[in-house]
Amino acid sequence: MFFLFALAVLFSLVTLPVEFNASSRALHMLRGSGLVSVEEYGGARAVLSAAALTYVASFFMALAQLMYFVLIAIGLRRR
Repeated sequence: MFFLFALAVLFSLVTLPVEFNASSRALHMLRGSGLVSVEEYGGARAVLSAAALTYVASFFMALAQLMYFVLIAIGLRRR
């Protein structure tokens, strides 16, 4: 059971740089293609940064869940 949660944490960790890179590439594409104006660029950057930060939150949630189950297992072994 711990192995599966550890895999979820690892998967979340691996997707972090992928998502930040994708957001960065999207910003460059939006600017280069002219799909957003100079005024809209700040908003697009904020939205793409927020989207990337959801992956950071997902990583911490997966890590917290893994630690929760580890602490439960440690507590059960002491009894």
